[in-house]
Amino acid sequence: MLQVKTFVFNSFQVNTYVVYAENKDCIIIDPACGNANEVSRLLNYIETEGLNPLMVANTHAHVDHILANDDITAKLGIKLAAHPASHYFYLNALNFSEVLGLKLNNVVYPELELQDNDTIKLGDDELKILYTPGHADGSICFYNAEGHFVISGDLIFYASIGRTDFPTGNFETLSRSIKEKIFTLPDDTVIYPGHGPKTSVGFEKYNNPFVSL
Repeated sequence: MLQVKTFVFNSFQVNTYVVYAENKDCIIIDPACGNANEVSRLLNYIETEGLNPLMVANTHAHVDHILANDDITAKLGIKLAAHPASHYFYLNALNFSEVLGLKLNNVVYPELELQDNDTIKLGDDELKILYTPGHADGSICFYNAEGHFVISGDLIFYASIGRTDFPTGNFETLSRSIKEKIFTLPDDTVIYPGHGPKTSVGFEKYNNPFVSL
């Protein structure tokens, strides 16, 4: 069964996830390290646990989530994966980083595409890709049915939702993504969001003030 390790990085308190299988294959989702110490924390964990990184993947390409794409892909010798609709944000990441006061040294562009319903194999397990725009074009979630969890990026949070006032954001689209892709999962599915504490599909389905059923 897949395991999920959570780190919280940079001044925006982004959740970075290392998802790994019993055979030690892993992927790093949203390496948001904001400085060298945070990069070292992430790399040291991977080395100490004896993990075998297969790729870096982004839930979406807002700059606070991609700060360490360059460091992590280069140091581990792996490629970046993302949905192709996120290209706009990589193209403009340096400008966004200056506006937000975040240090981004270099933009890495995805070499691997992740489309809706694609799967990523990790040992005997897999993550299914769910395309979930609304917060930003190119937003995706990573779902593991056997482990009863989904990594949602900034689509949905504990009792909240992602902002829709950024470029390509749209509340109706976000609401549809949540109701069609997240609320159709079993209620006991754990949601690992892009910021803040984990929650569950059942709780959000009936208690989220923005999109509850």
